[in-house]
Amino acid sequence: MSSGKAKGSVAAKMRFPTPLLQGRLIRRYKRFLADVLLDGTEVAAHVPNSGSMIGLDIPGSAVWLSRSANPNRKLAYTLELVEAAAPWGEGLVGVNTGHPNALVAAAISAGTIPELAGYDRLRREVKYGRNSRIDVLLEDDPEKPGARHPAYVEVKNVHLRRPEGPYGDAAEFPDCVTARGAKHLEEMTAMVAQGCRAVMLYLVQRGDCSHFRTAADLDPAYHAGLRRALDSGVEALCWSCAITPESIELDRPLPIRL
Repeated sequence: MSSGKAKGSVAAKMRFPTPLLQGRLIRRYKRFLADVLLDGTEVAAHVPNSGSMIGLDIPGSAVWLSRSANPNRKLAYTLELVEAAAPWGEGLVGVNTGHPNALVAAAISAGTIPELAGYDRLRREVKYGRNSRIDVLLEDDPEKPGARHPAYVEVKNVHLRRPEGPYGDAAEFPDCVTARGAKHLEEMTAMVAQGCRAVMLYLVQRGDCSHFRTAADLDPAYHAGLRRALDSGVEALCWSCAITPESIELDRPLPIRL
């Protein structure tokens, strides 16, 4: 169990445990698979991302892979980073959706995110709602004077930017229709109705965006659902990341414009 108490403004950073391997994307297919040219050899890699990865699945793109030492894994390689190429932005983009939850939990524990600092307990993957699990649950000791209501924090990975669109410098979510995301908005709204805090935290795994928007043209239902949730008292935060082949680090908050 991790503490959510503020410990100074130390940024949360995840370092890759072993050096990433640079290659060139040949193709992404079946959503969770990619072929990559690595040191002149074609290898298959796991793609830990259920989204469409618009603009980040272009053949020939520079990519970085991690390699597992587990001999029992079917695929040793995992796609971690893609270098965005014109016209899809610039710089490295994290595409592994397995990292944001841990990054956010570490940031809350470090006091990096002021709106979520100071709670007595932080728990992850706690069951709630209709057969769901909340990414982060923050709690105060109920006997403590001034104890706050629990805060339910749902973390969403963001990697979409469309520089040639109407909001060219915006980070956008989602990058395809997400019925699961819409369900989470409803459940977060229900937690507010029960007297709890509910916070949507959008983590942008790239550093070339100035603000956050919903991709209303890609998923109008999610856009409308977020508006309803915010009107009902659900809170929303957004942070971007600084990314290198060595690490991913929470960098700065981004304004949300809907």
